[in-house]
Amino acid sequence: MMAALAPGFLALGAFMAMVPLLRRDNTLARSLLTGVSFVLLLRYFYWRVTKTLPPPGLTADFFFGYPFMLAEAASLVAVALSLLFLSRTTRRTTEVDGRATDPKAPLIDVFICTYNEERSILERTIIGATGMEYGNYRVWVLDDGRRLWLRHLASELGCHYLTRPDNRHAKAGNINHALKYVGGLPERPDFIAVLDADFVPRPDFLARTISLMDDASVGVVQTPQHFINPDPIQTNLAASDVWPDEQRFFFDILMPAKDAWGVAFCCGTSSLIRYSGLMQIGGFPTDSVTEDYLVTLRLKERGLKTVYLNERLTIGLAPEGLKEYITQRGRWCLGFMQIVRGRSSPLSQTSKLPLIDRLSLVDAFMSWTTVYFAKMFGLVVPWLFLLFGIKAVQADLAELLHFFLPFYVWHGLTMAWLSHGRSLAMMADVSQLVAAPAVLKAVTTGLLRPKGHKFKVTAKGGDRDKKFVEWPLLRLYGTALLITLAAIAYAFILHLRGESIAYGGLALAWSLYNAFILTVVCFVCIEQPRKRKAERFVRNEAILLRQGGKSHLVRLADISITGARLIDPDPPAIGSAIECQIYGRSIAATVVRRTTNGFAVRFEEGMDTRVHAVRAFYAGEYVRAYRGIKALPVGKALMLRLFG
Repeated sequence: MMAALAPGFLALGAFMAMVPLLRRDNTLARSLLTGVSFVLLLRYFYWRVTKTLPPPGLTADFFFGYPFMLAEAASLVAVALSLLFLSRTTRRTTEVDGRATDPKAPLIDVFICTYNEERSILERTIIGATGMEYGNYRVWVLDDGRRLWLRHLASELGCHYLTRPDNRHAKAGNINHALKYVGGLPERPDFIAVLDADFVPRPDFLARTISLMDDASVGVVQTPQHFINPDPIQTNLAASDVWPDEQRFFFDILMPAKDAWGVAFCCGTSSLIRYSGLMQIGGFPTDSVTEDYLVTLRLKERGLKTVYLNERLTIGLAPEGLKEYITQRGRWCLGFMQIVRGRSSPLSQTSKLPLIDRLSLVDAFMSWTTVYFAKMFGLVVPWLFLLFGIKAVQADLAELLHFFLPFYVWHGLTMAWLSHGRSLAMMADVSQLVAAPAVLKAVTTGLLRPKGHKFKVTAKGGDRDKKFVEWPLLRLYGTALLITLAAIAYAFILHLRGESIAYGGLALAWSLYNAFILTVVCFVCIEQPRKRKAERFVRNEAILLRQGGKSHLVRLADISITGARLIDPDPPAIGSAIECQIYGRSIAATVVRRTTNGFAVRFEEGMDTRVHAVRAFYAGEYVRAYRGIKALPVGKALMLRLFG
């Protein structure tokens, strides 16, 4: 066993010795680490193909062994492609900082796309959009819900309101209707900014993104999607303080890498798009429910590229419930399958896309398909041996460790280093299993029947104050967990065989890991209540409090756009009216409860106060950004959730 572990320890030692000498933004350093990972992957796969396959024949070993090997091979191709793209990265902040401000600001129309979101969500977005620091723009609320109250709200907040008689082609159709309308105005826009209903822009969103449009070959400037609230995985595992939302790896790490290769793509919200380019391609494409990615592909065919500005310029809402999270991933996957079956397919003979863009599409396709299929295979294969003696993989644990462990260690450390900890194999397995049923269904339906699918909106807001169980997912993975535990008990307690001792170490280790991951997934399926209507953030600063003509300093403990908690040894009575010097101005508030070391207040409900609070809150640094994540606190949080 020590001989089997030696290559893994060697990989660990070599990585730890090398990585302090390297910089994450250096292409040579990134290429070195990803290159070694690729070589170790080839070493493992060569052994896997030449030494572990069952002999050909009409046997169960052969029947299950070869399909599993093919699924694993396809998933390793996906890994290899991701290593290729991650070998580079870019950051455009310096480029933006160096651009001079255009004295003649081009006209930008800001589109806020909405269907069924509640007032509090839309109010924040409109307030943020109408408060941007840019000299020449118009804000349009595109209401596919045709709500009278929203028309009044738009008027009250000083922006335009548009609706249409039907909801044909969902979001893409909504935007195209608005494009046609603004195109008929005396003053046409030069650029279009797209915001989802829940994404509040920072004051400098337009000023920062427009600077990259000085390059006439740029058709889209995409910015990342950051979230004010934790996603369901963070919430249900009680890991919000130590683990970022699942999208952080994509937006913080993968998109800058794609941009370095010239294959960044539009993600819909938080983007700025050249109006003339949209007119050249006939507006937003409607042949996929992920119309944003198609915008990039169609513009690329016209010589217009998408660039990525990795700055937190908008803040939105992550899916608050697991059902919404799963629906969103399923829609993304379905839309991509529609692209693969359309004229922008990477294998299309008529597409004008260059090779690198086709390779990027293959990378995305493999990530949506093979990785998820291999993941589900990986749950079943250990059962086959432990319950039925079917050896789909003809190897023992020591052999596997000798060839697989060096790749696993090096690749895992490389991904963690490149991503500042945003990529941990264990958490990736959890998020992939959570989404797997919806993704695999979307893959199948999207490839077999690419047309005729409705756009499923990701619901935001609503009542989230009760515990809820996602029973379909819990039944699926709870059953898988029981089978895994039953298989271990059967093979090593109830029906112990010499063969189990010889080959069972691999199946046992594999099953124990699967059991742990399945347990975590089951806990994710139990939705934890969210009591707060607005996200609250910890602060530690002195503020001035005024009551009855007297003033004194108190300490701000936490804050949201609706209220705050203050530390004060002599708190005022509940129901008292006070004034707090917060957000750069005096805001009226009411004391709503006492705490152990102070009191909590609710800010007044007036529109003027809400406008100021929203703009100050989203313009400040109240919303945390994850800089780096360490595995140990994540593991501790999981243990506390499972056993605490």
